Amino acid sequence: MATDPRMTATTVDVLRTFLTDPQQELYGLQVMSETGLPSGTVFPILARFEARGWLESGWEQVDPSEVRRPARRYYRLTPDGLESTRLAIARVTAERRARTGVLRPADGLAGGAS
Repeated sequence: MATDPRMTATTVDVLRTFLTDPQQELYGLQVMSETGLPSGTVFPILARFEARGWLESGWEQVDPSEVRRPARRYYRLTPDGLESTRLAIARVTAERRARTGVLRPADGLAGGAS
Protein backbone atom coordinates (compact mmCIF):
# COMPACT_ATOMS: atom_id res chain seq x y z
CA MET A 1 0.00 0.00 0.00
CA ALA A 2 1.31 3.45 -0.90
CA THR A 3 2.09 5.93 1.81
CA ASP A 4 -0.36 8.74 2.39
CA PRO A 5 0.39 11.87 0.40
CA ARG A 6 1.54 15.03 2.12
CA MET A 7 -1.59 17.11 2.61
CA THR A 8 -0.67 20.78 2.55
CA ALA A 9 -3.26 23.54 2.72
CA THR A 10 -2.99 24.03 -1.05
CA THR A 11 -3.39 20.31 -1.70
CA VAL A 12 -6.50 20.25 0.48
CA ASP A 13 -7.89 23.30 -1.36
CA VAL A 14 -7.39 21.62 -4.75
CA LEU A 15 -8.93 18.32 -3.65
CA ARG A 16 -11.89 20.06 -2.02
CA THR A 17 -12.85 21.56 -5.38
CA PHE A 18 -13.60 18.05 -6.56
CA LEU A 19 -15.75 17.26 -3.52
CA THR A 20 -18.25 20.02 -4.31
CA ASP A 21 -19.72 17.73 -6.98
CA PRO A 22 -17.71 14.49 -7.09
CA GLN A 23 -19.23 13.43 -10.44
CA GLN A 24 -18.28 16.67 -12.19
CA GLU A 25 -15.21 16.91 -14.37
CA LEU A 26 -13.08 20.03 -13.90
CA TYR A 27 -10.37 21.51 -16.05
CA GLY A 28 -7.29 23.24 -14.66
CA LEU A 29 -8.49 26.82 -15.08
CA GLN A 30 -11.67 25.98 -13.14
CA VAL A 31 -9.59 24.59 -10.28
CA MET A 32 -7.39 27.68 -10.38
CA SER A 33 -10.47 29.95 -10.25
CA GLU A 34 -12.01 28.03 -7.36
CA THR A 35 -8.86 27.96 -5.27
CA GLY A 36 -7.19 31.21 -6.29
CA LEU A 37 -3.98 29.26 -6.81
CA PRO A 38 -1.61 29.71 -9.77
CA SER A 39 -1.10 27.12 -12.49
CA GLY A 40 2.38 26.30 -11.18
CA THR A 41 0.75 25.09 -7.97
CA VAL A 42 -2.44 23.50 -9.32
CA PHE A 43 -1.08 21.41 -12.19
CA PRO A 44 1.65 19.62 -10.19
CA ILE A 45 -0.99 18.71 -7.57
CA LEU A 46 -3.34 17.39 -10.27
CA ALA A 47 -0.49 15.37 -11.82
CA ARG A 48 0.56 13.96 -8.44
CA PHE A 49 -2.95 12.78 -7.60
CA GLU A 50 -3.52 11.41 -11.08
CA ALA A 51 -0.33 9.36 -10.68
CA ARG A 52 -1.67 8.07 -7.34
CA GLY A 53 -4.93 7.01 -9.00
CA TRP A 54 -7.08 9.51 -7.08
CA LEU A 55 -7.82 11.49 -10.26
CA GLU A 56 -8.19 10.52 -13.87
CA SER A 57 -8.11 12.82 -16.84
CA GLY A 58 -8.90 13.02 -20.49
CA TRP A 59 -8.84 15.55 -23.26
CA GLU A 60 -12.08 17.06 -24.45
CA GLN A 61 -12.98 15.99 -27.96
CA VAL A 62 -13.35 19.29 -29.80
CA ASP A 63 -11.91 20.97 -32.83
CA PRO A 64 -9.90 23.90 -31.43
CA SER A 65 -10.53 25.93 -34.59
CA GLU A 66 -14.30 25.56 -34.13
CA VAL A 67 -14.38 26.42 -30.41
CA ARG A 68 -11.61 29.02 -30.83
CA ARG A 69 -9.55 27.75 -27.90
CA PRO A 70 -7.31 24.81 -27.14
CA ALA A 71 -8.88 21.54 -26.06
CA ARG A 72 -9.23 21.25 -22.29
CA ARG A 73 -7.93 18.43 -20.16
CA TYR A 74 -10.66 17.44 -17.71
CA TYR A 75 -9.98 15.80 -14.35
CA ARG A 76 -12.33 13.87 -12.10
CA LEU A 77 -12.09 11.84 -8.94
CA THR A 78 -11.89 8.08 -9.33
CA PRO A 79 -14.11 6.05 -6.97
CA ASP A 80 -11.05 5.20 -4.85
CA GLY A 81 -9.92 8.82 -5.11
CA LEU A 82 -13.25 10.05 -3.78
CA GLU A 83 -12.98 7.86 -0.71
CA SER A 84 -9.28 8.61 -0.24
CA THR A 85 -9.86 12.35 -0.58
CA ARG A 86 -12.66 12.34 1.97
CA LEU A 87 -10.58 10.33 4.45
CA ALA A 88 -7.46 12.44 3.93
CA ILE A 89 -9.31 15.72 4.40
CA ALA A 90 -11.06 14.39 7.50
CA ARG A 91 -7.69 13.30 8.89
CA VAL A 92 -6.11 16.70 8.18
CA THR A 93 -9.06 18.48 9.78
CA ALA A 94 -8.85 16.30 12.89
CA GLU A 95 -5.07 16.80 13.15
CA ARG A 96 -5.41 20.57 12.85
CA ARG A 97 -8.19 20.59 15.42
CA ALA A 98 -6.05 18.57 17.83
CA ARG A 99 -3.06 20.89 17.31
CA THR A 100 -4.94 24.12 17.73
CA GLY A 101 -7.85 23.05 19.89
CA VAL A 102 -10.04 25.07 17.56
CA LEU A 103 -12.26 23.99 14.74
CA ARG A 104 -12.56 26.55 11.99
CA PRO A 105 -16.01 26.65 10.44
CA ALA A 106 -16.25 25.42 6.87
CA ASP A 107 -16.75 28.00 4.17
CA GLY A 108 -20.29 29.29 4.24
CA LEU A 109 -21.01 27.98 7.71
CA ALA A 110 -19.57 30.83 9.75
CA GLY A 111 -21.83 33.45 11.17
CA GLY A 112 -23.86 34.44 14.11
CA ALA A 113 -27.44 33.99 15.13
CA SER A 114 -30.01 35.43 12.76
